Amino acid sequence: MRALYTLLLGLALPLVLMRVWWRGRAEALYRENIAERFGHYQLDRPEPLVWIHAVSVGEARAAEPLVRALLTQFADHRLLITCTTAAGRATLKQVYGESVLIAWLPYDLPSVVRRFLEYFRPRLGIVMETELWPNLLAECRRYAVPVLLANARLSAKSARGYRRWQRLSRPALASLAAVCAQSAADAERLRALGAATVEVTGNLKFDVTPDEHQLTAGHAWRAEVARPVVLLASTRDGEEEPLLSAASFQQALIVVVPRHARRFEDVAKWAQSRRSRERLPAAADRVHLGDTMGEMAFYYAACDVAVIGGSFAPLGGQNLIEALAAGAPVIVGPHMYNFAEATRLALQAGAAVQATDAAAAMRRAGELLGNEAERRRMRTAGSALCAAHRGATARHVAACRRLLEFGDGARTTARRD
Repeated sequence: MRALYTLLLGLALPLVLMRVWWRGRAEALYRENIAERFGHYQLDRPEPLVWIHAVSVGEARAAEPLVRALLTQFADHRLLITCTTAAGRATLKQVYGESVLIAWLPYDLPSVVRRFLEYFRPRLGIVMETELWPNLLAECRRYAVPVLLANARLSAKSARGYRRWQRLSRPALASLAAVCAQSAADAERLRALGAATVEVTGNLKFDVTPDEHQLTAGHAWRAEVARPVVLLASTRDGEEEPLLSAASFQQALIVVVPRHARRFEDVAKWAQSRRSRERLPAAADRVHLGDTMGEMAFYYAACDVAVIGGSFAPLGGQNLIEALAAGAPVIVGPHMYNFAEATRLALQAGAAVQATDAAAAMRRAGELLGNEAERRRMRTAGSALCAAHRGATARHVAACRRLLEFGDGARTTARRD
């Protein structure tokens, strides 16, 4: 099955490259360092090295507490972080600067993956959440590179998809040296699909600390705006129009922050002002476009209510923990299956409410704007929830330490043999 997968991927590669080049029209980073996607690198090759893969923005930010801990506790190792998207690469540069090496993940072809592994020779690989590439994992096993699936999540919907392709997915999951699952449900689904060593470690996103400077700036911005602010956070294609159409409150400002930078211009048609051009919206503005990246803590601090995008179409939702940590009362739509456990906990704690559709979400937002006591209670509940579920980072670091020690032992045995 993997041979057929490799053949099909090879045949599709010209189309993949055309898509990357096309996306480079809006996001120039896609056109940079393309040779890295084929396993050709010009970065330093420090040893020893730990490699982390964070496919895009969400994974890059979720990895932050683990990356910070590894930089401290494994100071004799360099960290390489790979990604797949331009937004992810920009986020890595913004968050980590020169403290880590940053590169594109190579395409999942055996010869390309081998070049990557032979160039960097990582002692440990850490893959964030659910990014499973069959050839990459098979070659890591062949090169004796233990791979940890970190902050792992697998929705029931995704599990059904993996089962349909289990001849490909089961060997990939079995190749993992260890899995740190976000919840017991995630762990159960991963074990059923072939992962062997699975432990429940909690969600790294609860350990992410919002940027204090952004929080302070957001609070100051809200004070200057001097009217209620409803945030539509990380919205996806097709969500803005029904949400904006359903907004009946008169005095509030609606701030829309699309999930992807390439959609900023499309969403601008609904806005009267935008953050990249005006420091503050005009008093008569109804919609303000948040067209900057890496400032979600600012936007969450600046709002009175946050409506989480990606949840009003069957897209799985977006990270609501970031909003809770910044002190925002949260409204989510019906489709939060990629964040099912965090959503369940937030709803149970009273830190969030779930709406059946866009119209219901905006009605609930209007109700919350008129109920300061309820907003205060939700903010307190959200902060308490985040505090109660911290600790995943330490459990991940312990798993990394075990794998590094096991790898040392295996290499010593191999030299003796």
